[in-house]
Formats: sequence, C-alpha cells, structure tokens
Amino acid sequence: MPHELPHDLKRHLQLPVVCAPMFLVSGVELVVAACKAGIIGAVPTPNCRTVEDLDRWFCEITSQLDAERKAGRTPAPWAANLVVHSSNLRLQHDLDLVVKYRAPLVITALGSPRPVIDAVRGYGGFVFADVVTPALARKAVEAGANGLVLVCAGAGGHTGALAAPAFIAEVRQFWDGPIALSGAVANGEAIRASQMLGADLVYMGTRFIAAGESLADPAYKQMVVDCSARDIMTTNAFTGANANYMSPSIIAAGLDPLSLKPKAKIDANDPQAGTKPWKDIWSAGQVAGQVHAVEPMSDIVGRLSREYKDALVAEFNDPWAKDLFLELAAATLAGPDKARKQG
Repeated sequence: MPHELPHDLKRHLQLPVVCAPMFLVSGVELVVAACKAGIIGAVPTPNCRTVEDLDRWFCEITSQLDAERKAGRTPAPWAANLVVHSSNLRLQHDLDLVVKYRAPLVITALGSPRPVIDAVRGYGGFVFADVVTPALARKAVEAGANGLVLVCAGAGGHTGALAAPAFIAEVRQFWDGPIALSGAVANGEAIRASQMLGADLVYMGTRFIAAGESLADPAYKQMVVDCSARDIMTTNAFTGANANYMSPSIIAAGLDPLSLKPKAKIDANDPQAGTKPWKDIWSAGQVAGQVHAVEPMSDIVGRLSREYKDALVAEFNDPWAKDLFLELAAATLAGPDKARKQG
C-alpha cells in the first residue's frame, strides 16, 4: 500500500496532484493559482535568469500564499525544483534562497539529491528526487530522499522510458515511502489509477501548459491544444537528456525531426542562454490530445476533481469489485474478527 504522505504536505491538498515544474512555463502566477486551487504548485529555479530574480519570485509566492492564509483560506504547499547536475553552477545560490523562503517541498532533478538534503531538512522541508530508473531511485533513497518522483514514459519535458506499472512495482519492492508518478496523467481517472498502482501523488505538466496563468507563449498553448500523441517525439538532441517535444515546433524552427543529431552530454548551466530549446522548440507529453482549450487553473482543477470523484464511484459499481465490497462491508458490520477473516 502507498506510504502516507507527510501531514504538512497532505493536509491542504484537494487532490493528490503536483503542478509539475516546467521550464519557461511555471511562474509565480501559475504556482500561486495551483496552490489556491488545492494542488502543489512547483517552480523550477532555472526559470529565473538571475538569483535576484529568483529572490523576487520566491518573495511573491510566499507573500501571496501568506495573504491567502490571513484571509482564512488554506492554500496547498508550494515546491521548488532544483537542478542538481554538476554543470549547474548556480545550485548553491538557489539552495540558499530555498532555505531563506523555507520551501515546504524541494524536488531535485538530473542528479543525486544529496547536496540539498541537510539544508532542506534543517528547516523542516521535504526532498523528493526526480528519477528515471529503479537504479537511480535506489540511489536517491540511499542518499536520504524523503520521496521519489518516478518519471515514466510519456512525460513531457525530460522523460523516462519505463511504463508506469513496471516502474512503480519494481521501486515498491525496496521503497515504502512517498512516490509521485509522472507521465501521461491528465484526468481524474488517471489520478485514481496511479494511486491504485501505488503512487501517493501524480505529477501533471502538459495539462497545465495551456492554463491561463502559465508563462507559455500563446502560440505554445495553442499548439498543445492542437496536438495529439502522434505529434510527440522523444530526443536528447537539445539538452543531452531524453525529452518529449511537439514535432510541429521542431519543424517550425527549421529543423527536420527525423534528422536530429544526439547531444553528447547534459549542460544545465544557464539553460536560457540558448536560442532554440524550450523557447522555440516546445515540450509536451503524450497526453497533449486531452487538452482541448486554454482555461484558468481553477477550472482545470475543478474538472479533475469531478473526474476523480466519478472514478471513485465507478470502483463501487465495477462488476469485478462490487461483490467484494459488499462482502467486506458485511464483514465489517459483523465485527473485527470476521472482517480479518474476510481480508
């Protein structure tokens, strides 16, 4: 069974969802809107060109969420996404700001979470490590991560190659802590299915690219609306790590998607300095075909909530499960001893 999420992360969630940190898409407005809607909003620190800009962003996020609390509302927690790859020369400066603003959740990417764990735990925060294989998941656990983000096939942006059921089942053999599942989740049914596989949270990115509050260029948002799974391709040609992109954006940039050359190594130092990746060549996951309009965050989360509740109701009406539910209910009413025998 899934491990219980830490109380400080779970208590104000309306849905077990993280609005995934997306390069050049996630900004202050999207993060705050996500938290106000009752899901975790995450921001990647490389979205700010300078440490000073990041300081301002963190200040705005925390100030707006504090204002929500003072008004008697209960926003969900926010998260900071740190690139821990050795080529990121700004890591320590970004980490210092994470500590200053006490991000409740820190999600590491492209490397071991070890460099940030002591600092984040020092103020009571939690560290989840973004991983693409069971071997990397095991290393993250050994390094001291509080939780794992399993990046599966179909995820937008930097992606994995493993199917979600295979990935999470193998990791659950050695890890009973919190897991967030990333990859091809865009509706309430998929949220519930992820929980049934053993996840505690899901990562959603593509579904929120077209949110009204996102930083994405209007043309980017429209391309997500117009694309479907067949338009998504995986390549490491732009960052050195496998990522999913919309092929129409590659063509629009004057490139042939079938003639891209692999990049030899990852370079996470100042990713905004380039002129092509992420800016003009746009990322999305295989669920792009489920995004049909540009909408406010609150509308998207409201729909997800209704779909999730419908999925729960459907479980009780499932012909394979209905009789079992009735048996368990009857056993429970009959007393704990009989319930244990039925279980």
